[in-house]
Amino acid sequence: MTAEEKALVWTKDPFSEEVRETVKAMMSFDKKELYESFYKDIDFGTGGMRGIMGIGTNRINVYTLGLASEGLSRYLKKQFPQEEIRIAIANDTRNQSDEFTKAISSVFSAHGFKVFLFKDFAPTPLLSYAVRQLKCHAGIVLTASHNPPEYNGYKVYWNDGGQIVPPHDKAIINEVRNTKYADIRFEGNTDNITLISDELHQGYFEKINGLSIHHAGKKNIKIVFTPLHGTTVDILPKALIAAGFQPPLMVKHQATPDGNFPTVASPNPEEASALKDAVKMAEDECADMVIGTDPDGDRIGIGVRDNKGEITLLNGNQVAAVMVRYLLREHSANGTLPKNGFVAKTIVTTNLIEEIAKTFNTDCKSCLTGFKWIAKLIRENEGVQTFIGGGEESYGYLVGDFVRDKDSIVSAVVLAEIVAWAKQRGSSFWNELIEIYKQYGYYHDQLFSLTLKGSEGARKIESMMENLRSNPPEEIMGQKVKLVKDYSSLTDYNLVTGDRSEFEFERSNVIQIFTQNGTRITARPSGTEPKIKFYFSIVMDMLPGTDLESYIKKGENLVEDAIEMLL
Repeated sequence: MTAEEKALVWTKDPFSEEVRETVKAMMSFDKKELYESFYKDIDFGTGGMRGIMGIGTNRINVYTLGLASEGLSRYLKKQFPQEEIRIAIANDTRNQSDEFTKAISSVFSAHGFKVFLFKDFAPTPLLSYAVRQLKCHAGIVLTASHNPPEYNGYKVYWNDGGQIVPPHDKAIINEVRNTKYADIRFEGNTDNITLISDELHQGYFEKINGLSIHHAGKKNIKIVFTPLHGTTVDILPKALIAAGFQPPLMVKHQATPDGNFPTVASPNPEEASALKDAVKMAEDECADMVIGTDPDGDRIGIGVRDNKGEITLLNGNQVAAVMVRYLLREHSANGTLPKNGFVAKTIVTTNLIEEIAKTFNTDCKSCLTGFKWIAKLIRENEGVQTFIGGGEESYGYLVGDFVRDKDSIVSAVVLAEIVAWAKQRGSSFWNELIEIYKQYGYYHDQLFSLTLKGSEGARKIESMMENLRSNPPEEIMGQKVKLVKDYSSLTDYNLVTGDRSEFEFERSNVIQIFTQNGTRITARPSGTEPKIKFYFSIVMDMLPGTDLESYIKKGENLVEDAIEMLL
């Protein structure tokens, strides 16, 4: 169907009078908005279904969410026949989340499902934990993570607490596509809806405390925390206190839950500007550490004191490397490192993690971008190998397996423990990072994102990807290109020999370029935002007596030259 044909459907039953009139107005006066709202249906990407709130098949609204919930309900009945299906639902602090939660809860309860709701907003990792603890068949969290205020979304979790992966994701979409808007059951049964007890939080805190390796020094560090108007405002401080830390200092003007995120341009801890107020407060209060989380509480950004005594924000690759080394080294020293343990990372995350794992004879598994693939690795190896910890470059980490998604609360407690432990022994988190670079070499891992909105932007992104496939560069950053890896066709192309070969992996629209010097560049369209992303990983030997800043600057210059060539 064309956009106009799809829009015409929305001018009739079962849509509300308000929706009908709005669509009619779009058809008459705003053809561009009509096209953008109806030219396609929202699909599941790396983070589920995410989009701009509004009217249309390409927008997040009670009807598109209701349709997804109706299709999911039918799929769950097919997957778990003769069972009383249980489903947990959470939402973050975004606008309209309460309305959306009420709508989809009605759909699931109308199907006779046992629906578990949080009393208020809740972070995404707590939903994952709830699915497992309440023995649910599935879970939903309404969130658009760190996207701008106009976005919302719908993440689906399976009975292991991890986000859906193939074949369930496509099978659910097929079920949704075979469902009509008139089929949505918005008249629910409140008798089937139960509020989740606060006891769930206590069990969660106990599990987090069980991850601790070193307890000394926790009271001796000062932490500044900002939830960026999101869901961790209460739970993260409580988790830190329960783990033995002193209460963190809160950036008060960012502690009000607000879907407009009024104090930041973007509620994304990956962006330094989002944490600038926390950094200033940390400097004023002589704090040891800054912690900032995104609205749904799965991503975390941190700042620590460098060797000049200044608070410096670290990127996701640096944090993941220090965390993995701490876990492996300290468990090894304590005799608690599992012999069959493994760590995990995504293919765009620094290979430094793999090198660290080798030192401790620990398996390092790689997967596609998106934490659902790490959860899949945990599930597939359950009972055979023990997941120790891991993460991805986009500020998402996990330790232990009682949650099956990236978890800023677990991460905050573990990372704060590293800061306390290092300070207790006269070192610092920063020095731990420098020691890693001295041992394994400096890894310059940098992300460049290009935003291209709308249907025209989507076409440009696909054109850029196809050009990389058909015309890969022979040389980049002064280095000869050796190999091009295409995860869409699962083929390797050796530019030196001209040979092509196949490899086994999950398919995805990702291209990796490897140079003869070991540099890696990865290109992939985002599954949740209108962006194409380029991930650079450049390895340099760190010579004695040289400062880190010079390596960072050299890496940034190389990336800048490469971006100009790629675009």
